Order: sequence, then C-alpha cells, then structure tokens
Amino acid sequence: MQCSWKAVLLLALASIAIQYTAIRTFTAKSFHSCPIPNPVNCSLSQDTDVAERLCDESPTYSYNLSRKTHVLILATTRSGSSFVGQLFNQHFDVFYLFEPLYHVQYTLIPKLTQSKSTTDRRVMLGASRDLLRSLYDCDLYFLENYIKPQPVNHTTDRLFRRGASKALCSPPVCESLGAVDLHLEEGDCVKKCGTLNLTLATESCREHGHVAIKTVRVPEVSDLRALVEDPRLNLKVIQLVRDPRGILASRSETFRDTYRLWRIWDGTGRKPYNLDVTQLTTVCEDFWNSVSTGLNRPPWLKGKYMLVRYEDLARNPMKKTEEIYDFLGIPMDSNVERWIQNNTRGDRSSSKHKYGTVRNSAATAEKWRFRLSYEIVAFTQHACQQVLAQLGYKTAGSEEELKNLSISLVEERDFLPFS
Repeated sequence: MQCSWKAVLLLALASIAIQYTAIRTFTAKSFHSCPIPNPVNCSLSQDTDVAERLCDESPTYSYNLSRKTHVLILATTRSGSSFVGQLFNQHFDVFYLFEPLYHVQYTLIPKLTQSKSTTDRRVMLGASRDLLRSLYDCDLYFLENYIKPQPVNHTTDRLFRRGASKALCSPPVCESLGAVDLHLEEGDCVKKCGTLNLTLATESCREHGHVAIKTVRVPEVSDLRALVEDPRLNLKVIQLVRDPRGILASRSETFRDTYRLWRIWDGTGRKPYNLDVTQLTTVCEDFWNSVSTGLNRPPWLKGKYMLVRYEDLARNPMKKTEEIYDFLGIPMDSNVERWIQNNTRGDRSSSKHKYGTVRNSAATAEKWRFRLSYEIVAFTQHACQQVLAQLGYKTAGSEEELKNLSISLVEERDFLPFS
C-alpha cells in the first residue's frame, strides 16, 4: 500500500521527536546505540524488525575510547571546509569522514536548502547528534538508517562523497588496490574500490587513533553542547569562519541556479524585489551566535574550542595548521606537511573543480573582491556589520578600496584557543 505524503511527514516528525528524547536520555545508556526506526518508511512494524535485526548483527563495543581525540570541523558551505578537512584526511592516524550528516538531512528533510529558515535546519539536530556520537564510537552501522536504498549485508555504493575520505579508499576498506593506486583521486575511488563494506570501515575506524568529521549542517557550537560534555567523548571543535562577502561570492559562482537572483543583481546593478536575503543573513546570524558563544568562553567549552579564520589559514597554511594540531594535542605528520606544500600553490587551472582543494590559497581568499559588485558588497557590509566587526573583517568604503589589494580587509587578530 502506498503511503500518502502526509503520513510520511507525520512519521518523519514523530521520528525526530523520538530522537530528541533519546539524546536527553542517552547518557544513562551504554555508549553503543542501536539503529532507530527508518523515519520515512510507512510500516512501523517493519521498521522495528529492521532495527532489531541491525541491533543483533551490530557488535556492541565497550572498549575505552579515551585515548582518541574526536574532532569536529564546524563550518558553513563555501567557507573552505573541504580544505580544512584535508588537513585531517591526510594524517596517517586520523579516520576522516566527509559530511556524513548529508544523509540525515536528505532522509528527514529532503527539500532542505541553504535558503530555509534556521528553525527548519534545526529540525535534524537531534538525529545529527545521535549519529555523530555513533560515528565517533566507530559504529558506522548506524549510518544504514539514513542511506537509501538501505545497505544489504552492510555494503553500499551510496555513501555521500566516499572518495573524499582517504581511509575509505585505501586498504583494508578497499581491498582491490595495488601499490600504484594508493593515492586515488576522489572520482576514482568508487570505480576501483567498488561497494563500501561498512564492517571493514568500522574496523578501520577502530584501528585509527583519532576520528575527524566535517559538517556544514550544524548551525552553532551551542548545538553540540551535549556531545562536548559527554565524558565518553574527547570532542574538540574547530569552528571555521570566512568573510561573508567571500562566502556569498563563492556560492553565487558554485550554486548558480540557487543564487540566480544575486547574479542578476551583480550583472544588471538592479536588486531583484524578490531576492532571498536570508541566503546571506542566516550565515551572519549563525556566525554571530556561535562565535559569541565560543569567545565568551563558557566552562563547558574549556579546552574544547578553537576559532579559525579561513583567511589566516590561506595566508599561512603551515603555521596555522601547526597551531590547530597543537590545540588538538595530535602530532602533525609529514603527510599533512607534504599535502599543504602541494595544494596551496596552485595556478588558475588548478581550482576549476568547484569542490577541489588544489589552489593558490592566498589568492583564493581575496578573489571575492573582483567577483562582487560594490553595490552587493555594501549591502553585505550593512547586513552583516556585527559579525564583520566581531571577526576582524574591515569594510570597503568605495569601489577603489574594494579592488585595491594593497589595502588589507582582514585585521590582525589572534583568536587563541580556549584552554
């Protein structure tokens, strides 16, 4: 029997409410979580059977994870988060996952976009926190609840951007690789490795000393408090921020359809009457709220939070990366150093892929000054004046000042980690 869309929506909302309740009671339970019922399946009895089967098949890990450092890169779209993620992905002892919360979003709220309200985006937070807990525990079976179609025998070819994770594209997870394939490009991973075996991925995660996850789907650091305070985790948050003017320019170029009206304004000089300004203001509000929490240094964030400006990292990537690893208490290995040297000195042709990380990092950080019209820049400066001042981004008073690269629009700031 086919379910109506109303029934599906009600079941999804009920599932979300259950997960929020589970988050609050989680600390009273064992660290291993059994999978939740499938939130978009119409048969509740069938969901229960699937959940019980997965609980029976999934091992319960009771070992002590205190030696691990759990890293969360908290960012927003087009802020340099893929670049920062690679600083961990290249480390030999870090198990890195690229945007696993993508699956939560597109299962619970398939039509969610950057233009939706903050309230809409927070709907998925309970499920997201639950999944993050499980992933930091190296329980990758929990992902099966959100991958469509559901994996069979714990294997799938539908994991979002699997190729962006080195650990998932190398032995023992990828058993078919030869010696010449040890450094696969992202697009070659699925072709050469085949389907992903989540059992092998779980074992690989357990063998690594640390776990790092990147997400652009958690609005603020305060949304992570339950995880930060969990004594069974050693969670440290790297909050990555970028000049909102640079974010807007990058999104307008990358997501051309979604930001079409901004492009019309930029090309014609006339602001469309139906322009969705929340595509900009939501970013600034999230930055303001999250950074304010971090800089106010609440006791629960002590030793757990570091603020990183993309511009600082782009200008001096080696020094800033060393500072990040020092904050985490993880030795930085030669693989990371070599990757930085090879991926921050690219020419123009090296940055054609919209999700690529090979580029001239210093030039990329300033490129927005030539992409946006001064009218849009002035509008952004007015709409985001609080967060620009908070993060040390200067405003341009004229078009000449905007294009003059000898005038820095980034103040010298030293955002020391809260230790």
